[in-house]
Amino acid sequence: MKYKFIYLSLSVLLFCIIIFSLGAGAMQIPFKDVILLLWKSMSGSSISEEDELLKNILMEIRIPRIIFCTLIGAILGITGTAIQGIFRNPLAEPGLVGISSGASFFAALTIVFEASLIALIGNSLNLYLISISAFIGASLAVILVYRISIVEGKSNIATMILAGIAINALAGAATGLMSYMASEQQLRNITFWSLGSMAGATWEAVNILIIFAVVSVIPLLFFGKALNLFALGESQAEMMGLNTKRLKILIIICSTLAVGVSVAFGGIIPFVGLLVPHTLRLIGSVDNRFLLPTSLLGGAIVLNLADLIARTIIQPLELPIGVITALIGAPVFLGILLREKRKL
Repeated sequence: MKYKFIYLSLSVLLFCIIIFSLGAGAMQIPFKDVILLLWKSMSGSSISEEDELLKNILMEIRIPRIIFCTLIGAILGITGTAIQGIFRNPLAEPGLVGISSGASFFAALTIVFEASLIALIGNSLNLYLISISAFIGASLAVILVYRISIVEGKSNIATMILAGIAINALAGAATGLMSYMASEQQLRNITFWSLGSMAGATWEAVNILIIFAVVSVIPLLFFGKALNLFALGESQAEMMGLNTKRLKILIIICSTLAVGVSVAFGGIIPFVGLLVPHTLRLIGSVDNRFLLPTSLLGGAIVLNLADLIARTIIQPLELPIGVITALIGAPVFLGILLREKRKL
């Protein structure tokens, strides 16, 4: 009963934020006009010239952007839960273990050398080039962190976090070098990756993001029971029949693919993968069968809310969304760190 109430509450909250976000922005659209314009667009009814501008804002800017926020937020939420489960530590999240910074560095590398790469491999992968590069960067970073953290065949939590900090610093320095080498336009694009933004949301990008999200996120939903066994300890889980090595590999592949593509389209958006699972543990349960699906909803709520604040608080300008999530998530991270420091 409690779980059903939480599922329902999160769904209603997400729906309300989405409806409010459709009308909010530099040009305010009243709620009744939003509904009317959506109805006319779907039914093919005629629209006056006065409403044509509002319809274009709604259909070509705000709806793709909200879908973008929902998908990326859901990705960051569920991968945060999966990464914390596989490392058995509530401080772990995609950004902390180097996935985001690795993806960002390779995205910056691709931006600076894009012309040379296209000349080398042709135009066939041009549309997906940055996404593929971000995935490769995220994969290399997490493999490196994981390998460094292995002590006597098992991952050491403290070593993993320190390795993540080192990889983050290395990837940050390398991204800084790319920024130094970049042209003015390339520098603007790299800055986008560093601070995070939903401004690049288009229907074409949404379609690509949906494909990657479906392929990488849906398998994670089925790992709840396995992660619960894994939480008992690797030896205990293996004694109960769980193939822990395969579980780690599958979760790392799915998580790096999902986070890599979200960084490729939205830049680095920190702390969502930390904030959402921890909040859900407090209000719900530590059961991963509950945490994984609710993290999808929780992540979507946090990112839609952060984007709403980012694009309305200093209208007509827009704050980077990564700044908003960092302001919310950093105090939460410090709170968890203080609570968990005896276990580190």
